[in-house]
Amino acid sequence: MKTPVRPRRNFYGRLKGHNLKQAQKEYLEEDLSSLSPGAVSWEDNPERKMLDTDAMFGGKPVWLEIGFGGGEHMVHQAATNPDTGIIGAEPYVNGVAMLLGKIRKAGVDNVKVHPGDVRDMFDVLPERSISRAFLLYPDPWPKTRHHRRRFVTEEHLVPLHSVLKPGAIFRVATDIEDYVRQTLEEVPRYGFEWLAEGPSDWRKPWSDWISTRYEQKALREGRVPHYLTFRRV
Repeated sequence: MKTPVRPRRNFYGRLKGHNLKQAQKEYLEEDLSSLSPGAVSWEDNPERKMLDTDAMFGGKPVWLEIGFGGGEHMVHQAATNPDTGIIGAEPYVNGVAMLLGKIRKAGVDNVKVHPGDVRDMFDVLPERSISRAFLLYPDPWPKTRHHRRRFVTEEHLVPLHSVLKPGAIFRVATDIEDYVRQTLEEVPRYGFEWLAEGPSDWRKPWSDWISTRYEQKALREGRVPHYLTFRRV
């Protein structure tokens, strides 16, 4: 079998911020490897062998959070939905360390963590294996010339559609009006339908929502959150 050719993928976000606290370093050293979903990176899995999502969580439905930030939403969902497994992908090491601390505190055991680019995760997730996906306050890339870097583009939406089960829900939260515009233009082009029936469907948060630190910052600065719900068709 021919070894897959690694695609060229530029990464534009931050990988590391301020110096980690000693406790956060310990979380990374002691907890991260045990929470791995399996071999995801090209260095560890050049053949791009598929992950076994059924074995990963004992046959539970599997959800995916794309860029979990500080991890509060992911841990909240894991605690609220113990019969679901949740994979989080986040390349920002400070965010990963924050999530690991929250996992310890909450004691949830139905989570897996990929500290890297979700596009590498898409390579090794089986088709139609994910029951729900979250994209919450993604990097807005506000300059027009940078809009192609946003998640809501063909490069990301095509593989996302592939790994989602038919009928799976894809939630997007953002406080950036132009990101809302691009999301509503692009996401339906790649096999999704927007489920809104009235203004309250994008103005009010979901019933199981927990406000993240990014959302709290947006509210303090006078920006309006939008909550967009799509279904994979």
